[in-house]
Amino acid sequence: MIPALPAQTPSPGRPGCAELVQGHDWGATALGPREHWDPAVTATVELVLASPMPMAYTHGDGFLLIYNDAYADLIGTRHPGALGRPAAEALGDLWHSRGFGGAVEDVYRGGRPSLEAETPLTVARGAHGRPEQAFFTRGHSVVRDRRGHVTGVLTVAAETTQVTRRLQNLGELTAKLAGALTIDDVARVVLGYTMTSFDLDHCTFAVDDGGAFRYVRRIRGEMLDEADERLPPVWKRLANDPRAPIVAAAQSGQPSFVPDGEPLAAVASSRHERRIRALAALPLRTPLLSGALTIGYRSAHAWLPAERALLSAAAQLVAQAAERARRFEAQHGTAQLLQRSMLPEHLPELETFRIAARYDVGVDGNAAGGDFYDAFRLVDGRLAMVLGDVAGHDVRAAAVMGQVRAALRAMALTDPAPPSVLAGLDRLVGSLGAESRNEEIFVTVVYGVLDPADGTITMSSAGHPPPVLRRAGRGGEPPTAELVKVPPGAPLGLGGRWQTGQVRLEPGDSILMFSDGVVERRGHPLNDGLDALVAATAAASSGDPRNLCSLATSAVEGSTDDDVAVLAVEHAVAMSRSATMLVPAEPTGPSRVRQWMTTRLREWSVPEPVVGAAILCTSELTTNALLHAGTPAQVHIDLNAERLLVSVADTGTRGSVIRAHADTMSSRGRGLGLIEELSDSWGTDPTVRGTTVWFEMLLPRTTTD
Repeated sequence: MIPALPAQTPSPGRPGCAELVQGHDWGATALGPREHWDPAVTATVELVLASPMPMAYTHGDGFLLIYNDAYADLIGTRHPGALGRPAAEALGDLWHSRGFGGAVEDVYRGGRPSLEAETPLTVARGAHGRPEQAFFTRGHSVVRDRRGHVTGVLTVAAETTQVTRRLQNLGELTAKLAGALTIDDVARVVLGYTMTSFDLDHCTFAVDDGGAFRYVRRIRGEMLDEADERLPPVWKRLANDPRAPIVAAAQSGQPSFVPDGEPLAAVASSRHERRIRALAALPLRTPLLSGALTIGYRSAHAWLPAERALLSAAAQLVAQAAERARRFEAQHGTAQLLQRSMLPEHLPELETFRIAARYDVGVDGNAAGGDFYDAFRLVDGRLAMVLGDVAGHDVRAAAVMGQVRAALRAMALTDPAPPSVLAGLDRLVGSLGAESRNEEIFVTVVYGVLDPADGTITMSSAGHPPPVLRRAGRGGEPPTAELVKVPPGAPLGLGGRWQTGQVRLEPGDSILMFSDGVVERRGHPLNDGLDALVAATAAASSGDPRNLCSLATSAVEGSTDDDVAVLAVEHAVAMSRSATMLVPAEPTGPSRVRQWMTTRLREWSVPEPVVGAAILCTSELTTNALLHAGTPAQVHIDLNAERLLVSVADTGTRGSVIRAHADTMSSRGRGLGLIEELSDSWGTDPTVRGTTVWFEMLLPRTTTD
């Protein structure tokens, strides 16, 4: 009697390999009827079919193929047709691929076993047979009959795809952490890496924060879109409870691994945490930082030595990156504070002229720069406005910038005529260069005086790019833009002479001053950048100065290593109405904003569709500001005949590091998506005391004041 072959659990919907071998007509093959098989062959086939690992036996010179269910999953749609057929014929390209069939043939003919190093193979798993790359380490052993002759080859395949991919991901983690400048950046990278590489149910990243800890968490099934991934994570406070594995690891510096149990039961704050059964807690310790990383599963998980070693290596990389980020944030904060303390905190408010400015640091954001802007009222009621650039990205450049700006104010308040002001600044810069025995102080400035009575601007330029003038479309014509024809003059410190030019802002017109970082790109002519800025200004949805400042910083393609400063002034068509509300950092804050805005906008006869969209966006941004910054928020609304402008400002500093050429939106959740969908333009403005997020909605032409 022929013994029944051991059965495995086949894939649903198809018979198992043991059943197929049992019913196959082996008499028509080189093996012959099963009752005539050599005992060694029978034992080998039984071993193959009983094994949970992918195994195959190839028999004779034709390499007749017998395999188990695990092996069948690897060859996909080739099963079951491959069973009992010559391997080269049944497997085709797979058999002839590098290191596959050739290795089996070498073992068969040489009579010596072989262990293949890890090899990538393209396999087609499952019934659909979709090809994918997998990694295997395979062992081949000869099978001898009772006379000692080689009758076939037994192949055992150990899949190492998961381990290999985790090692590859560790390399990717290293590369991504190298580009992480802030703790927020590190948190995003760590959460993404661990959740993807280890297929987790739970991951928490925590760092020390003023004697306590703050953390950010990711769980399986959390709905995150592209906008969420770009935005700063929301940190929460962590109680110093030693029963919490993450706190214990951070304080002791010792890792812990729980394969099965209730590791978070004592400190669980949600049903999700109570369901975690397996947890690894890894300390993050450096001379400047302490923290921890926990990863967990809802089912039991054996933390094997190789996995522990991989996690420990990843934790070391994360700790080093977090320390670098902490150093960067400290240095960056000092440079930012120095830079922004030299810029005006508030710009003047005029009845029919609106003013806005923006400053973005270049290079790595870690050094103070020399770009500056200013706008202030003169004694006779006119408006002085200036934008300048001191060459360099260091404290010395910032110091010169501060002296030039202060001196310009003093001179303008005495004699505001542009040639007189530039002549005085020229003497100052020359004196500073002589004192430092450095003749290479290079300062450019464009300075103008606006007369609110008729919108006339008289200006001069000391080696600075000319401003852009945006003319509002009249009589149904589209808006236009052009560079202002300012007489060119020498940079400051060279003893030049300056002439003035004049331009008049009609109602609806705007003027935009900018530093060369806006238009200069390495390897491209300056005129290309100027043309791009002019075209973008003409195509802007409105001439609102805040909108133009935001647009100017991204008008020219490519990145710049320089600082970026812009100042815009608009001659409003009519006086606008505005209102401001200070929102306390309380759960009821967003609802108060909704009620207040609804009342104001309806009093001003704003169309209902605009009211609804504006309230929705403002509520989201207020919630985000209160949640992320943890400080009161200031909501400001400004309405004129053309548009509704809403800004939400916070005074938070944590996690609000601003870098040039990055998405600096500091809101969370759906706020960004709502603004992009519902508003006509939006942006963020970093200030000395925090961040302002704003959006603009154009009103239907039929709307009246």
